[in-house]
Amino acid sequence: MRYISNPPDAASLMMSARSFGNYDLAGALADLIDNSIKAKAKVIRLQCLFNDGDPKIRIADNGTGMSLDELCKAMRPASQNPCEERAPDDMGRFGWGMKSASFSQCRFLTVLTRKKGQYSGASWDLDSLDNWNMGIFGDVEVKAECSKELLDSDGTEIIWRRCDRLSEGKTLNNEQFNELIIHARNKLALIYHRFINGEVKSKKLTIELNGIPVPDYDPFHRKHEATMQLECEPLKMGGRKKIRVQPYILPHYSKLKPADLDKLSGDEGLLKNQGFYVYRNNRLIIYGTWFRLLKHGDLSQLVRISVDIPNSLDEIWKITVDKSDAQLPSILRTRLRQIVDGLKRRSAKVFRSKGGKVSEHGKVSVWTRYVKNGEIRYEINRSHPLLTALFTDASPDLESKLDGALQVIEREFPVNMFGDDFSKGVERINQAEANPEHFMDFLSASLPGVLSECNGKLNLMAERIRNVEPFSSNWTLVEDFLTKEGWTNVNS
Repeated sequence: MRYISNPPDAASLMMSARSFGNYDLAGALADLIDNSIKAKAKVIRLQCLFNDGDPKIRIADNGTGMSLDELCKAMRPASQNPCEERAPDDMGRFGWGMKSASFSQCRFLTVLTRKKGQYSGASWDLDSLDNWNMGIFGDVEVKAECSKELLDSDGTEIIWRRCDRLSEGKTLNNEQFNELIIHARNKLALIYHRFINGEVKSKKLTIELNGIPVPDYDPFHRKHEATMQLECEPLKMGGRKKIRVQPYILPHYSKLKPADLDKLSGDEGLLKNQGFYVYRNNRLIIYGTWFRLLKHGDLSQLVRISVDIPNSLDEIWKITVDKSDAQLPSILRTRLRQIVDGLKRRSAKVFRSKGGKVSEHGKVSVWTRYVKNGEIRYEINRSHPLLTALFTDASPDLESKLDGALQVIEREFPVNMFGDDFSKGVERINQAEANPEHFMDFLSASLPGVLSECNGKLNLMAERIRNVEPFSSNWTLVEDFLTKEGWTNVNS
């Protein structure tokens, strides 16, 4: 047998790198931010300019910078063996991060850096790859291209030009570009919230996007008094290091301010954001998944579980090149399923506690409980404001029909079936509304009638419903609804 050199075609390999992983703008920026954190940066400045449909992106940090040799290695495709042992705080794995992330968005990559006052620069141009020739910048060229901050102190700057993937062939308009930037900002706030919040004390990080700091964010809302932080459990994986499992149960939406509810809900709502939040070296990798241990459901939407894994377990967790996905090792499935089942029951209790109550002191309930000769009967409260509004506007004939319909509902309540369901497990029963958006729809349908009965007087309506269920237990959302409807200006 003889051996010959058979290297890959440079252009083909680098073009293929554009499709490594599943990067969006936030994911691509995150891969570069990982490198900045490794370089001990404290401030990272992101500049995303629309540039008349030809976006230009600049990522700059105040880290240690790189020498020319270090820069050349960083620019080399597959510069790191994923099987090699790495420092515990290393954020990378494959040695493709900066290249694949950048090329997922642009065709021309430039890296400028300064270390101990010495400048270096290099570039890859996907439209001009000849035998792996990489552009090298001289000292004067770097100084002419870099920002003032890099002239003043060590650090690294990365520049993306010809961002064809980002501009979608220059079909993207300015408004759509701004939406992408806002989405990227919110996602970066989530991915790096431990660094931004200062939880990683030695690596407190400030990330600026177009001059504005990426905001503080906590997906577990730990500062809220109603958030339940349950017992942390370390789990061993054979003879390897431990992972750390920390469960939380969020407050019921009625206890949250609308702005906090919007943050916790994200773009897709509480239902989609429940589940595991997997961190690798304090950086969020994947979230909003149950790893097939549980289906997404209303009764589990308040459960979020942080899982911390060391980078020495990357291969077992199958961390992807874009660091946006992972797979749960089989050895952990049984114990995590037990944890999840217990948390679902505790989450269901939060919703059951918000269900309809009867004869609660100082509040008007939907149901009335009667006890006579040892027998218990429940009737719908005819004096509830939503019902009085219907009866007030109804003709005598319609009023009789409404009362008859309520009697049918009362008499046909499935007592036996309810008792059977209750005996099989009360945690399975949830009569309270679990979706805040559905509750807002209920307000939209019900409150106009009450306001009409109050002759359009908002203060009178507010006084009437403030101690009436289900408005009372969700009063924060009711007030927000009134404000958004502009009803704060209704004459009293």
